[in-house]
Amino acid sequence: MARRKKGAPVHGWLVLDKPINMTSTQAVGAVRRLLNAQKAGHSGTLDPLATGILPIALGEATKTVSFAVDGEKAYRFTVRWGAETETDDTEGAVTQTSDKAPLVSEIEALLPQFRGEIMQVPPCYSAIKVDGARAYDLARDGETVVLDARPVFIDSLDLVDMPDALTSVFEARCGKGTYVRALARDLGRLLGCFGHVISLRRTRVGPFHEAAAVSLETLQAAANSEDGADPLSLLQPVEAALSALPELLVSQSDAASLTRGQTVLIRGRDAPVLSGPAYATSKGRLIALGELAQGALHPTRVFNLG
Repeated sequence: MARRKKGAPVHGWLVLDKPINMTSTQAVGAVRRLLNAQKAGHSGTLDPLATGILPIALGEATKTVSFAVDGEKAYRFTVRWGAETETDDTEGAVTQTSDKAPLVSEIEALLPQFRGEIMQVPPCYSAIKVDGARAYDLARDGETVVLDARPVFIDSLDLVDMPDALTSVFEARCGKGTYVRALARDLGRLLGCFGHVISLRRTRVGPFHEAAAVSLETLQAAANSEDGADPLSLLQPVEAALSALPELLVSQSDAASLTRGQTVLIRGRDAPVLSGPAYATSKGRLIALGELAQGALHPTRVFNLG
């Protein structure tokens, strides 16, 4: 006999404003419990010391996680100059110090080197796997972790405030795999003053923006409300992660074919020129995610939102 799944079949996205001192895994667990959801996962880890956007996929939305993970991310972060740490943030021990206070002009002169595609060495304390183990686990065990530089893309990096001579506030927009802590580390080394992140907030992940974020307190209040408040009203639909893709409106018969994993022809004057990923809906209901090629949609993910 199959084991019955715990919870209810909840589907959609909860754009959580993650609080400080909570891991991404803990945040997913809290949301899942409060919504009594059978299945949940997040799109892009946030460090415990970071706050901000952590989109959490529930139920069928987990099939669209890659489109949020691969989307552009935006951050606002504060760097403290004068010290580098093991973790490149306030959690680790200080490893190097300097008495130098960088000038605004010196900082701004370096920023163009960190825009566009750059090679970046991830922090030793990161979730990257080394021979099957997480780098941060190896580092915490006292092992020397050597990570290779890898290409990342930074759309923008700007100095937006300088509260004092040793504190700088930056805003960045970047692609998948970029480590903000590594930006602080590398800027500090080039400036000759060292640096580490003292606060970090993510303000966007793909189509999910800060304005739509829900705090854990708001979710808890809705879940525990006795006046009929529905916490599910805080969710965004499954297709919210697919907003950058073309939407195809298909007939009920084509929807049935897609549900069975069958390729369907796309009708209409624009069909021959469309290619790449797309999603199909029928009468306002999400049916499938797939690849468009030669006027046909080949389903790769089928949704069961019944």
